[in-house]
Amino acid sequence: LLSNSFSPLLSSPLPSPPLPSSVNKHKPWIETSYHGVITENMDTVLLDPPLVALDKDAPVPYAGEICAFKIYGQDAPFEAVVLNHTSGEGVLRASSPVDCESQKEYTFIIQAYDCGAGPSGNDWKKSHKAVVHIQVDDVNEFSPVFREPLYKASVTEGKIYDSILQVEAWDQDCSPQYSQICNYEIVTTGTPFAIDRNGNIRNTERLSYDKQQSYKIMVTAFDCGQKRAKEDVAVHIDVKPVCKPGWQGWNKRVDYEPGTGSKQLFPKMHLETCDGPLSGVRVMVELQTSHIGKGCDRETYSEKSLQKLCGAASGSTDLLPAPSLSTNWTLSLLTDSGRDSDLIYRFDGHQAANVPDHVVPQNLTDQFTIATWMKHGPSPGLRAEKETLLCNSDKTEMNRHHYSLYVHNCRLVLLLRRDFTQVDTFRPAEFHWKLEQICDKEWHYYVINVEFPAVTLFVDGVTYEPYLVTDDWPIHTSKIDTQLTVGACWQGGEVATPRFTQYFHGSLSGLTIRPGRIETQKVISCLQACKEGLDINSLESLAKDIKFHFNPAQSVLVVEGEDVDSINTAMTKVSYINSRQFPTPGLRRLHITTTVQCFGEDTCLLIPDIKAVVMVLPPSEPRITIAGSNRLVRPAGDLRGPLGVAPFKELHITSTVMKGDSFGGCVMEVMHNLDYCDILVIGEELNPERESLEIHHSALLGKHLDATNSTSGISIYGVDSMAHYEQALRQVRYRNWQPATLTDRKFRLTCSELNGRYTSNEFNMEVSVLHHSEHVEHVNHMAAQPQYMRPVHHPLMIHRAAPPAATVVIVVCIAALVVIVVIGVYRIHATHQEGTREDEEEVREPEVDWENSALTITVNPMEVMQQVGEMIGAESDNTDEDEEEEEEEEVKEREQKGTPEWDSSSITY
Repeated sequence: LLSNSFSPLLSSPLPSPPLPSSVNKHKPWIETSYHGVITENMDTVLLDPPLVALDKDAPVPYAGEICAFKIYGQDAPFEAVVLNHTSGEGVLRASSPVDCESQKEYTFIIQAYDCGAGPSGNDWKKSHKAVVHIQVDDVNEFSPVFREPLYKASVTEGKIYDSILQVEAWDQDCSPQYSQICNYEIVTTGTPFAIDRNGNIRNTERLSYDKQQSYKIMVTAFDCGQKRAKEDVAVHIDVKPVCKPGWQGWNKRVDYEPGTGSKQLFPKMHLETCDGPLSGVRVMVELQTSHIGKGCDRETYSEKSLQKLCGAASGSTDLLPAPSLSTNWTLSLLTDSGRDSDLIYRFDGHQAANVPDHVVPQNLTDQFTIATWMKHGPSPGLRAEKETLLCNSDKTEMNRHHYSLYVHNCRLVLLLRRDFTQVDTFRPAEFHWKLEQICDKEWHYYVINVEFPAVTLFVDGVTYEPYLVTDDWPIHTSKIDTQLTVGACWQGGEVATPRFTQYFHGSLSGLTIRPGRIETQKVISCLQACKEGLDINSLESLAKDIKFHFNPAQSVLVVEGEDVDSINTAMTKVSYINSRQFPTPGLRRLHITTTVQCFGEDTCLLIPDIKAVVMVLPPSEPRITIAGSNRLVRPAGDLRGPLGVAPFKELHITSTVMKGDSFGGCVMEVMHNLDYCDILVIGEELNPERESLEIHHSALLGKHLDATNSTSGISIYGVDSMAHYEQALRQVRYRNWQPATLTDRKFRLTCSELNGRYTSNEFNMEVSVLHHSEHVEHVNHMAAQPQYMRPVHHPLMIHRAAPPAATVVIVVCIAALVVIVVIGVYRIHATHQEGTREDEEEVREPEVDWENSALTITVNPMEVMQQVGEMIGAESDNTDEDEEEEEEEEVKEREQKGTPEWDSSSITY
C-alpha cells in the first residue's frame, strides 16, 4: 500500500510507469533494513539508520530527486514524509496514537520513489523494498493493582514463619521496567510483621493468642518505576492458640441459688484432644466440702431432733449437749463457733467434762450403741498416748476403766470390761480398728453397735469389723462409784490428787449412748447423710458406652467412655444439688481430673486438671413470728378443772422472708420446719403442789415431736412443720387447784429452726384469775398476724369533704350505741352456746372469759367516732348502689360460713 502522505510534488495518484526514458535512468536507493523506536503516545520515530533515499540521476532535476516513500504493511499506523527532495531525507512518524499495551512492535516494508522525468512525474522509478522494524517504548502510566481485594491467613501462636502468606500485585504497563513490581511495603506501623520484595509476609516475633487474637495490616506495592499502588490492600492474620489438650468452655465459678434444685455445672464444656486417636476417657469430678460443717452441708438440728427425724429409737443420752442451766457440764468446753449453728466441741488436750451421775446410763446391758462425729489428726511423738473420747472409770480409790472409747496410734479402740456378776470367764474386752479415716483430719461419723460379744463399727455408713480383739477377765464388783468423762479419763484413785488423764486432741459433735438397742443401717445412713452433692441430669439421654458411679456421699463422680462426644455430653449433665431449704452459704471447690488412653498405649495425652468453685448464695433468712392473745383471764373454776386452761389456744406461727432488695422487694410467707419450742416460766418456778404445766401425749401422736417438762417449763422438740407445732402448743394445759393464791402466772414462748440458727420473737403470755368485781380488758386480736401472709398493695386513700362536725357526732354516737347493744346481746348468746359445747367435748376452751359474771361494757365514743369517720372518709367514693351490693354479698358469705359479721376479738369490753 502506498502511504497516504507524499511529497507535495505528488499530489495525485502516480500514473502508470512510462516507457523507458533516457532522462531517468536510475532508480532510488535506500538501506535494506531499518530499526526504529517510538515512545507510546508520541508520533516521532527514531530510525537507525536515518531514512534517506539516494538517486544516481542527481543532480538532474526530477530524475535525481526523491518525491515519496511508500509503506506496505497491514494496519501499520505510520507514515513516511519526504523532508528534502534533493537530499532524499525523510522522516517516519505515527499516523495515529501508538499504545504499547496494545502492540509493542511493528514490521512493515518501505520503498522510495523519485520524481520521474519531469514535472508531470512521468517515468518515475522506485527503489527496492526495505524492511522497517519499529519498537514501541513504554510509558509508566499505570499503577500497581493487587490481585485480591483482601488477604487472610492464620498462624499458630509461638512459631516464627518464613512466609505466612504472599500478596501479589500486577501492572498494566507493557515494559518490564514499568510492568514489574519491584517492592512491597507494610503501611501499618508497629506490627510484628515484615514483607519482602516478592510479597511474602512473615512474623518478626512469636505471637501470643492471649495477647492478641488477630491482626489487620495494610500493604502497598511499587513498580520498578517507583509508581505506588493507588489502593492499599488489607491483610487479616488470625492467631490460633497452640492446640493444647484439655477442657474448654467451662466457668471457674458457678453461683447456686438456694431452693433451685439441681443446677448444671458445665453446660458448654468439651474436651479438646487435638485430633488424637483415643480409645477411652476417664473423668473424675470431686466436690470438696470438708470445710463446710462436719464435712459437708448436713442438717444442723440438735442430736435428739435428728434422731427423731431419722426414726431412731428413743432413749439415747446426749453426752455433749448445748450448754444450759440443766446441761452445764459442757460450759467449760471449747466450742467451734461460726459453723451454721452446728454444735462442735474442740478439744486441745486440756479440756474434759465429767458427766453428772443422773445423766449417765446406768445399765448398758449386752446391747448398746455409741455414736459420735469425730475429726482427728495424727498424734505427735513416736509413742503417742491414748486419747480418750469417752471413759467410765472409778470415781475414787481405784483406777479401773469399766468401758471407754479412745484413739491410740491412729487406731480406734473400744474397751468393755464386764462386771464379774455378769460373766466370770475370760471374754473379749478390747476391740481395735485401724482405719485411714481416724487420722485424716476430716469429719467422719462413727457408730459402734455392741451385741456382746460381737461389736461392729460403722464409719460414714460403711461397716468395719475389728482387726484385733483381745480378751480379759471381768472386773470384780465393788461399792466404788464410777465417773463418766468426755474428752479424757478420770483418774480418781492411785494418785495423790484426782485428775483427768489421756486427753483427747480433736473435735467431737453429737456424742450419744443408747442402752438396750443397736442402731439400724437405715438410721445410721440417715444421720450422716449429706444434703449436698453431685448429680447427673437426664440419665436416659446418656450414650450406651458411658459408665458412671458415685461414692456413698455423692461427693465424687467417675465417668468413663470410649467416645469423646459421649463424654462431652455426659459432662454437660453433671450438676450440683443442695436439698436444704436454708443451706450453708459459701464456696465449694470442684476438682476434675482426666485420664486419656490411646490405642496400644496406657496414656497418650496429659489433660490438665480443672479447679472451679460452686458459690452457694446466702438464703433469705426467715423471720419467725409468734402472735396471738397475750393475756388469758379465766374464772377460778376453769383453772381448778381437770383440763385446766389452754394459754396458747389462739396462737399463730408464721414465717416470712424478704424477696428482692429493700427498695423493690416484697415480704413473702414461707413454710419450713421448726426443731423446738420452749415455754419458760417467768418468775418463780411452778409449785407442783398446787399447779402444773403439761401437754398430753395424745397431742404429739402422728407428729415427729416429743416433749420434756419440769417446774421451769416445757420443751417441745423434733423436726416438724409449723402447723404441727401450732397444734401441739395450743393443747398445752395450765392447771392451778389453788387459784385463790394466784395473782398472775407469766410464760415466755420461743421457737427455733435449725438448732437456734433462726429464732422467733419472744411471745409473752399472762394467765390470771377472773374476779367478778373487776373490769376485764381483752386484747384486740386484730393485731395478730394471719395464718398466711401475702404481699398487699394498699390503694391510695382519697379524702373528700366530710359533712358538718355536729351531724357526724350525732350520727356516729347513735350508730355506735346501737351496734354495741347488738354485740352485747350476741356475745351473751354466744357465751351460753360455747359453754354448752365445752361441757359436751371437754377438750375445747370457751371462747370468752367471763362466764358467771356480769357484763360490763366500756365504750369511748370519741374513739368510735374517729374510727367511723375514717371509714367514711376512705369509702366515700363508692356509690350507694355499690355499698348495698357489697353488704348483700357479705351477708351471704356470713350466712354460708355460719359466723357473725364482726370479729369478737376486736371488741374492748
